[in-house]
Amino acid sequence: MGFREASPIQAKAIPLLLEGYDLIGQAQTGTGKTAAFAIPVIERITVEKRLQAMILTPTRELAIQVADEIRKILKYKKDILVATVYGGQKIGMQFRDLKAKPQIIVGTPGRVMDHMRRQTIKMHTVRFFVLDEADEMLAQGFREDIEHILLDAPKERQTILFSATMSKEVMAITSRFLTNPKKVDVLAGESNKPKIEQFFTIVPEKNRVEAVIRLMDFYEIKTALVFSNMRSQVDGLTAAFNDRAFSAEGIHGDLNQAQRDKVMARLRSGNIRLLIATDVAGRGIDISHIDAVFNFDLPRDMESYIHRVGRTGRAGKSGRAFAFVRASDMNRLKRLEHMHGIRIAPHDIPALEKLTDKRVAIILDDLANVAKKAKLETLLPYVQELVEKEIPVVDIAAAAIKILLGKDGGGYDTKAHFTSFKEELKVYTSARPRDRAQRRSGGGRDKKRFRR
Repeated sequence: MGFREASPIQAKAIPLLLEGYDLIGQAQTGTGKTAAFAIPVIERITVEKRLQAMILTPTRELAIQVADEIRKILKYKKDILVATVYGGQKIGMQFRDLKAKPQIIVGTPGRVMDHMRRQTIKMHTVRFFVLDEADEMLAQGFREDIEHILLDAPKERQTILFSATMSKEVMAITSRFLTNPKKVDVLAGESNKPKIEQFFTIVPEKNRVEAVIRLMDFYEIKTALVFSNMRSQVDGLTAAFNDRAFSAEGIHGDLNQAQRDKVMARLRSGNIRLLIATDVAGRGIDISHIDAVFNFDLPRDMESYIHRVGRTGRAGKSGRAFAFVRASDMNRLKRLEHMHGIRIAPHDIPALEKLTDKRVAIILDDLANVAKKAKLETLLPYVQELVEKEIPVVDIAAAAIKILLGKDGGGYDTKAHFTSFKEELKVYTSARPRDRAQRRSGGGRDKKRFRR
């Protein structure tokens, strides 16, 4: 599978789990936590045809990915089976898989509950129970389902909980359902943190598509994830990026499973550059080659920010995250930094001149490499024709660069106006006293609202 050494979460968790301890693991997605719980669980289950390990995940995408990872680890254990159960897939297919009596089930809480009601999943033989991304499941309102499933499982079991954050709800679950758990925290310490540069930029909503395009070109970003707060906005953004010749696909709750699988397959194969997603749809995405995350809006839930940003900088790679904000969002950004101990730095949108300089530098490198390495003898007569027409060689080279740059200025929206962070903040700060005075005097919209 390409492993050379254990990741920090694997090195700390696997020995404890092999000894049978309950465990609380605090780790971001992309740190290798699936193998951290899957390897010891696989080592300890038997070939007996009955359910022994139940793994709950917040989304169908994550359930599929966890099951796929487990199947890879099971390559030489042919007698151990894995089944996935989640909403959006035909339940008849799941009935068939469950009839084979898999030892491991990976599922979402709602669909697991459905099978429990139908008696197609019986929890009384479960020896290992894993809650993966517990904070996400609780944030989605699955607390009652999780508690019901846990209460139906035997008390004599090993319970493993992984979460990026430790909210009150997560702590309540751990105190009620885990027995003397060991805690493994790989969030502390710079060496364990994903290498993600985080930025914010003040951009009007009408210019945010252009802002994404400019930042992707400036940093030569090949694949990116764009988060939107509204599913209704996902389709519009997908169309807008495709209209600008940026291959994009959208993913949200209205898509059926077959459509979602098709989108994810295109992303994994590199056929699309941009995936536009809502929080719920984006949580299960585990692709190691996402170079950047764009927050088209700040998430309504502060915890969601960490999960969004965690989709890049995975598997030891570096990544970038950009948040598009209004000047009035500065206090929320400060709270985010304080809450998670992170730094979100201001960043201006690159001007057209900077982008042109960048593209010209790339073209010059390409031209220099071709001039040094390629056999150009057959093309020189064409250049000579232009020289004989009294066109200087330097002008010929400049014309070639202009053609390579493109006639449309690189496809950028030249009407989009971006000001620097300092200018935007200065304008906002100077406007605030007038706004406060207007509110005190009952003017503007406040006055109308008072009359209504």
